[in-house]
Amino acid sequence: MDVFGKYLSDIDNPQHRDRIGEVLNWVTAKYPNLSPKIGWNQPMFTDHGTFIIGFSAARKHFAVAPETAGITRFSDEIIEAGYDHTKGLIRIPWDSPVDYPLLEKIIEFNIQDKADCETFWRK
Repeated sequence: MDVFGKYLSDIDNPQHRDRIGEVLNWVTAKYPNLSPKIGWNQPMFTDHGTFIIGFSAARKHFAVAPETAGITRFSDEIIEAGYDHTKGLIRIPWDSPVDYPLLEKIIEFNIQDKADCETFWRK
């Protein structure tokens, strides 16, 4: 988790820092085959050089960015989980529970859907 240490230490609110750290630790433990990295000043995970999922902290929420395809595929489940979303990210309020089974579905979808992808982003 050292790769995310500086990013986490820059989050002023200790509860927010712990919360996003918990999510990053979960992804790291659940998907040891994914490569953790910082890109565009945000923690993200890649697989064979292609983007799988990214995270960022905001004042009222933390964001999950699985690319538009992941959001489109799981839009109904994202709404059912009580999260707001745009085409590019899911907003999880700091005081809402993290729907880890939904995150798992989104990550699994991206890993499988991008298995043959040779670019960082989908075309």
